[in-house]
Amino acid sequence: MKLVLASKNQKKLAEMNEILSGLGVEVCSEAEAGVDLEVEETGTTFEENSLLKARAVMEASGLPAIADDSGLCVDALGGAPGVYSARYGGEGLDDPGRTRLLLENMRGQTPRTCRFVSVITCCFPNGDVLSARGECEGTVAYAPVGENGFGYDPVFFVPELKKTFAQLSPQEKNARSHRGRALEAFQVKLEEYLKNR
Repeated sequence: MKLVLASKNQKKLAEMNEILSGLGVEVCSEAEAGVDLEVEETGTTFEENSLLKARAVMEASGLPAIADDSGLCVDALGGAPGVYSARYGGEGLDDPGRTRLLLENMRGQTPRTCRFVSVITCCFPNGDVLSARGECEGTVAYAPVGENGFGYDPVFFVPELKKTFAQLSPQEKNARSHRGRALEAFQVKLEEYLKNR
């Protein structure tokens, strides 16, 4: 089965393929499906935004589409950046800029507890929708550490590992990350769905 990923993020595409390939599922990019969409994320929850993206790409491509909406929710900031994680601080900022802004906003803040949240939604042309949520608890580090991953990974510290997500190998990260957990739950739902077709 082929799914179109409703995202232009190549690292997300690689992560999804690595996790779902065991099911005989191939995840292709929007470009490979001949789609070039910028879906406006007008939802106020990860669930709403994930559904908006998957549905738009499914309608444009005519193929089942899978979307992930994820973000970092920091307790001391009232859950921010949350659904605005990728747009935190406005259009002009890149990942390191958003990370610096987060660390500035966290100066002197306690507790530093936070969680990464991911919601995976898959929309099928027949109208069926599968959705799963995953979370991973951590704390905001005081400075970026590590070279791997993307986004806020260099400041997402996992206390029991004594490492940030950016210090983990892709395999270590997938085994415990919010997206890994959401995809694991999604995989179970997808297997069940494919069995009953």
